[in-house]
Amino acid sequence: MSMSMPVGRQALFVVLWLVLGLAFPATARAQAAQADPLPSWSDGPVKQAIVGFVSRVTTQGSPDFLPVEERVAVFDNDGTLWQEKPAVQGAFLAERVRALADKDPSLRKKQPYKAVLEGDLDTLMEGGEKALMELLAATHANMTQEQFLADVREFLKTARHPKLGVPYTQLAYQPMLELLQYLRDNGFQTWISSGGGIDFMRVFSEEVYGIAPQQVIGSSLAEKYEERGGRQVLWREPRVDHLNDKEGKPVGNDLHIGRSPVFVAGNVRSGGDIAMLGASQERRGPSFQLLIHHDDAAREFAYEEKDGASLRAAKEGGWTVVSMRDDWKTVFSGTP
Repeated sequence: MSMSMPVGRQALFVVLWLVLGLAFPATARAQAAQADPLPSWSDGPVKQAIVGFVSRVTTQGSPDFLPVEERVAVFDNDGTLWQEKPAVQGAFLAERVRALADKDPSLRKKQPYKAVLEGDLDTLMEGGEKALMELLAATHANMTQEQFLADVREFLKTARHPKLGVPYTQLAYQPMLELLQYLRDNGFQTWISSGGGIDFMRVFSEEVYGIAPQQVIGSSLAEKYEERGGRQVLWREPRVDHLNDKEGKPVGNDLHIGRSPVFVAGNVRSGGDIAMLGASQERRGPSFQLLIHHDDAAREFAYEEKDGASLRAAKEGGWTVVSMRDDWKTVFSGTP
């Protein structure tokens, strides 16, 4: 469950080459990185496609050469850069609802709180926007921006994944961390564009991914700058200002970036990234679309859309599809 789902009716990580680098001098580390900038990616068509694209757009004299200022790469977050079962912001919301219910047990029998506490997604979806607004008011809004960010930081310090048993901030995908760094090493700006809350992601984006908060795009609540308790503060209102999902993603990207991304990555789950990948393909000049397919139940999770929309769009558009099972030597840092 994520903030965007109902409206649409809808780190502590350790990078592998740094770990290996503990045993080798800096020169050897640099040579190893230069030899293979994507060591956690299996050798094959997907890796070759990525490296080939980056080489074409960064080589002077190439017909696809792009100046540095045009090298913009945009990544979805949940399910693309880190795990999304559960969506971390959904887990944050559920924890806050449990805390509210501990203070007021009557909420356990009241919707939409009851649905959240019981994991009843169908009932929650039936509640529609009204239910979402009530939950947002109780868990994400009617507070200062300062207080919300402090609450998110505290959650990320203590929360653990229910199945994997580690902090969520340790569950960034190792191959994607390498890809982010590889792109930055070749002059790309790296951005996040997600259906999740922009303020939620900005708390951890720099620590986990090396992506500065100002390069994060997401769904947002309306805010006011007003006096509260004798102070001028940013006050979070229980009203969605922008929903950065599906067709909202190209809009959010344009508002924040002002350039059409040339490298865009998303994942298979709800069709939420189709518009963003498709929009990048419509730009004039070279572009690259990467779609993560979760087909590795042994090391992560296996799931896809019932209607196959994302994979169908990838086939029609000629996008590069990543099989987590076949194209990634490892999923999370420190695991096989």
